[in-house]
Amino acid sequence: MSLGLIFSLFTFLFIAAVTPGPNNMLLTSGTANYGFRRSVPLLLGIMLGMQSILYFSAFGVAALLLLYPALHTVMKVAGSLYLLWLAWKTATASYSPLKTDSTASRNVKWYQGGLLQFLNPKAWMMGLGAVGSYSLPGELFIQSIIVMSITVFTVNLIAGLIWMAGGSLIGYFLRSRRAWFIFNLVMGLLTAACVPLIWLE
Repeated sequence: MSLGLIFSLFTFLFIAAVTPGPNNMLLTSGTANYGFRRSVPLLLGIMLGMQSILYFSAFGVAALLLLYPALHTVMKVAGSLYLLWLAWKTATASYSPLKTDSTASRNVKWYQGGLLQFLNPKAWMMGLGAVGSYSLPGELFIQSIIVMSITVFTVNLIAGLIWMAGGSLIGYFLRSRRAWFIFNLVMGLLTAACVPLIWLE
């Protein structure tokens, strides 16, 4: 791949990864409530889910969404319900002073972050869009997919760390029960507000 094509790919994926959405809401909320270190597994789960979607897209599985619109609708419904469940879990989290050295955590688990990607139709469309627009034909196809994989890994890591840093800063203000309640309620509502975005495409 040329440097120009890689730059274009990076820009496309970074904008998609860094803009507000359910992944970033969960990362911010989790880091603010449970600390940076205990939110790293969630980030890794999200990244693993996105990598899986990229490879499924590259090797044809995601094309089923284009061939069978009913499957796409089922995924939208499942994704919407899952997001609403995560929003409820965030909004109703019980008060607990921030203790980043504790091993016990009620934070969203890594596999839940990964599962969220599979239930998000826009993540699939992003995978298809990247493969359809930036993959190279013939013998260069595998090479271009590897470059995409590295790029997806990089942009998800950078975007995730940005939102987690914001969550860490917010965490310093969650010293009272009232602040905790307000923050979790707002983050839960913002996560729920991502649901309509699934249906706008």
